[in-house]
Amino acid sequence: MQTREQRFAAKVYRLVAARNGQYNETEKNKYGSMAHKLPVLIRSAGLAQALAFVATRSDTQKDVLPDLAVALGFPDAQALLKSSREADLAEYMLLTEQSLGALLWFKRYAESVLGVTADQEGGNND
Repeated sequence: MQTREQRFAAKVYRLVAARNGQYNETEKNKYGSMAHKLPVLIRSAGLAQALAFVATRSDTQKDVLPDLAVALGFPDAQALLKSSREADLAEYMLLTEQSLGALLWFKRYAESVLGVTADQEGGNND
């Protein structure tokens, strides 16, 4: 039996490694930048608003959303967005906690697999 962290680590690694093979450097920076910024957005604006914001971004930045959905066990980004909007308080809090846990791995792999650090820009130039 694996811990939640081990499951997140394995799923997120596969997702980020797949993006590494399909992205150029600019796209890696945009994806990695969003992976670094999203936890802060969630803490400051709330999960539903932060995810809705990501859904409006450029294609590469928006790719974090379906990847997060898969990591959390949702079939697609729309299911994650719907759940974040419609969940009751306890479910919303759990989904927020799980999202932040998964995003920690997105940040780590953005650095180690994609080579994107928190201080690199790429997320604001649509």
